[in-house]
Amino acid sequence: MLWAIGMQFQTNDHVVQLTFKHPHVNHSFESNKAILPTTSVFFLRNEDLSGVPPFLKFKPQILLTHLLWKSCEIEGANVLVIVGETGSGKTTQIPQYLHEAGYTKRGMIACTQPRRVAAMSVAARVSQEMGVKLGHEVGYSIRFEDCTSEKTILKYMTDGMLLREFLGEPDLASYSVVMVDEAHERTLSTDILFGLVKDIARFRPDLKLLISSATLDAEKFSDYFDSAPIFRIPGRRYPVEISYTKAPEADYLDAAIVTSLQIHVTQPPGDILVFLTGQEEIETAEEILKHRTRGLGTKISELIICPIYANLPTELQAKIFEPTPEGARKVVLATNIAETSLTIDGIKYVIDPGFCKMKSYNPRTGMESLLVTPISKASANQRAGRSGRTGPGKCFRLYTAYNYHNDLDDNTVPEIQRTNLANVVLTLKSLGIHDLLNFDFMDPPPAEALLKALELLFALSALNKLGELTKVGRRMAEFPLDPMLSKMIVASENYKCSDDIISIAAMLSVGNSIFYRPKDKQVHADNARLNFHTGNVGDHMALLKVYNSWKETNYSTQWCYENYIQVRSMKRARDIRDQLAGLLERVEIELTSNANDLDAIKKSITSGKLIRLIISCNADFFSVLNLILTVAGFFPHSARLQKNGSYRTVKHSQTVHIHPSSGLAQVLPRWVVYHELVLTTKEYMRQVTELKPEWLVEIAPHYYQLKDVEDCMIFLSLSSSLYCHYIFARSQQHFPLRFTDN
Repeated sequence: MLWAIGMQFQTNDHVVQLTFKHPHVNHSFESNKAILPTTSVFFLRNEDLSGVPPFLKFKPQILLTHLLWKSCEIEGANVLVIVGETGSGKTTQIPQYLHEAGYTKRGMIACTQPRRVAAMSVAARVSQEMGVKLGHEVGYSIRFEDCTSEKTILKYMTDGMLLREFLGEPDLASYSVVMVDEAHERTLSTDILFGLVKDIARFRPDLKLLISSATLDAEKFSDYFDSAPIFRIPGRRYPVEISYTKAPEADYLDAAIVTSLQIHVTQPPGDILVFLTGQEEIETAEEILKHRTRGLGTKISELIICPIYANLPTELQAKIFEPTPEGARKVVLATNIAETSLTIDGIKYVIDPGFCKMKSYNPRTGMESLLVTPISKASANQRAGRSGRTGPGKCFRLYTAYNYHNDLDDNTVPEIQRTNLANVVLTLKSLGIHDLLNFDFMDPPPAEALLKALELLFALSALNKLGELTKVGRRMAEFPLDPMLSKMIVASENYKCSDDIISIAAMLSVGNSIFYRPKDKQVHADNARLNFHTGNVGDHMALLKVYNSWKETNYSTQWCYENYIQVRSMKRARDIRDQLAGLLERVEIELTSNANDLDAIKKSITSGKLIRLIISCNADFFSVLNLILTVAGFFPHSARLQKNGSYRTVKHSQTVHIHPSSGLAQVLPRWVVYHELVLTTKEYMRQVTELKPEWLVEIAPHYYQLKDVEDCMIFLSLSSSLYCHYIFARSQQHFPLRFTDN
């Protein structure tokens, strides 16, 4: 099969031309070492290659991109921006081709992904294509899981994991190529990576950087990386017929289910992709679809339901890639991971309700929420394009055309502008980057969010009065956790309960997927859960009871089933705990247990939970252990019980409630600390523990004052924000900020 590609790089005074032919790869090359401020790439084919993946057609170009890097010999030419449709093969093929071109002789090739599901699935796919065992030549690295070895040359990882590798290797000397994939998603870690790798590229000309995007905003990336060349891969997008609803849908989940069944009954063969917001919606939709298809019996052909979300076991995730049997249809229920991170063959129909879950942070109240919000036009277009990869497709948008054109934003707000920055600031400080406002962000975060992050780290004793990283802060930076959880672990050394604390931290890191409630056995599941809350010990201690009880049964699967506990979540918690135990040794904290001293554990918790401490005015507590857990790390997350049964946070005077799933929901202690705030029908506190208010002064005297008011101890938050304003303003060499008292 003969075909040709022409590449032309237009410069101010010169033209660099590359021409390739296949299968006899003859090439001609001209160069005058010209500076390339703008780059255009043109592809010419002399025959139709339909059915062949784009990267198989253009492989010679990928193999010869090193000619561009080598021939230009100019500053900045080691950065290349690649733009290509989802499914064109950017993620799976480029690293392989660069390996074939010899780039792994000098180091590994890293390819970052915004989601751990994508990193794992892509690594598995590439290892299969290369005929090697996963974890050997091809591996992946995600938080709390490393599937690599000394043989690894192609390493897929989450962007957060590469960010953490900077702590041990600031120049990334182990890598010859770094590919930041799905750059258009603009995750928090990706934006920080941009600034770090841009700096490295200036003094490591041997390091090649690829910035890969599935959208057409490549010029922004090119401008940021000093007018880097843009390499465009032509897409094969077939026409997509887009349909809108005549009126907004009151229940988009039910509308999506109904539309799926209508397509299955009335439309020609082709698989369906439904975008939903999260695991709960996906499981609900799966259950309803199974029930309704059973009701139709043999009147319809087989409908195979395949969910995909982060907590789904790997073996079940792989089912979405399996070919659909003849005579059947597959419906994939997915989160927005299927927009760009995963490519699923056979999709002809897309159902787009127009929503996703997005993290939102209010620096004034300190509340971080995961909210269901409308998607952007860019996301809507990406979703529609999933149906036009292998042939003409159809996209059913469950919102009106007016909503699309007038209500949706053009692009998603970058995560760095809508999230808590405490972990990022801690990481940057540990890398020696002090001038945060002048860090080279592609889109700078709000100054207020930076200030709140600095304030929190100061309160956690991670920073001193000059804004410098303390010994505590350096230890905290070693843990891939929220700073409050990290502080909780570091504080456990003082109370001789590190073994218990890392168990709690591991359980909290798994999220809210420990317990499950089958709809036909909700009462039994609730009773089983309450058994772990005997004595009103609080949610943190209940999690410790769960883990220790499971451990005593030799990690029994049957025990999990009998207690309505998800075994895969427990196994993940065990893996996380093992890694945390290894990190304790790294920061020279002895692994000790103090399970009988509940106060000690509670104080450790409080030391780490500064932000989410909620204080209740009850001086009688069951467990000191629980208080150590909450006060040492989460003392800022404090609230006091009000007469109407709600709570008011001490720091921001915000009205909140204990989540119904908490073991303390009916107890209502007068003072509590919490792990997180979530906004659903109300603003709820999750993972709540009762505490003694005097612990706040004991653990955080720089943050709280103790005053006697009536018959209870009330901790008044110092004007720590004003204090931070003061110390940061007088230390401009570290924090070039000036603040005033509002």
